[in-house]
Amino acid sequence: MKFLVDTHLLIWSTINSTKLSRAARAILKDTGNECYFSSASIWEIAIKRCCHPKEMPVSAEEAQRLFLSAGYVELPVFSRHSALVEHLPAIHSDPFDRILVAQARSEGMHLATHDKIIPQYGDLVVHV
Repeated sequence: MKFLVDTHLLIWSTINSTKLSRAARAILKDTGNECYFSSASIWEIAIKRCCHPKEMPVSAEEAQRLFLSAGYVELPVFSRHSALVEHLPAIHSDPFDRILVAQARSEGMHLATHDKIIPQYGDLVVHV
């Protein structure tokens, strides 16, 4: 199964945080799954690290290196993903979460997230 992994889960998995749930660990460790990170997650980390450095444990450059070395596959943000955001219901206002939903839908992936609002986008979202 293909999973697009949200930013928090990616960070928690690479720094071995106790915040990462057992269900999330199971998805990420299952060798039958292909796990992806969005280039938007790197952008999100860069913005949050710049504005709130104490709240973001890794830099964007460190995150990219860690995600790739952990075996995650990078998914670029294509114009078709950006265009799809316009057609999403206004369930969530965070632009980073909305682009992840659009990417997952466009690419036929599941979105693994800890966010409690995003599952309202439907069956493609796996709350862990």
